[in-house]
Amino acid sequence: MQDVIKALYQVVLERKAQPQEGSYTCYLFEQGVDKILKKVGEESSEVIIAAKNGENHDTANEICDLLYHLLVLMAEQGISVEEVNAILEQRRQKIGNLKQFHQTDHNS
Repeated sequence: MQDVIKALYQVVLERKAQPQEGSYTCYLFEQGVDKILKKVGEESSEVIIAAKNGENHDTANEICDLLYHLLVLMAEQGISVEEVNAILEQRRQKIGNLKQFHQTDHNS
């Protein structure tokens, strides 16, 4: 999955650097961060609804939509896949009581 995300992120970065007419990604960048955030919120809600309804195929599709919009947000904010990966690696290595974890690390 990581290779697919990196490849998609590269496409997003290319669209940001070299806009193409008719590109949805370029449209999002043109509209700005408010539009991108609105789409992230909409897709998050759609993931919740699909999961609540027990529709695994729909949930997977909505997760893909959310991931795409998160990649656009990352590109807009200058956040790299490597940066997110490094944070996830740090979190993966944490060991301990869940209650203690949440008391000591409010960023999770």
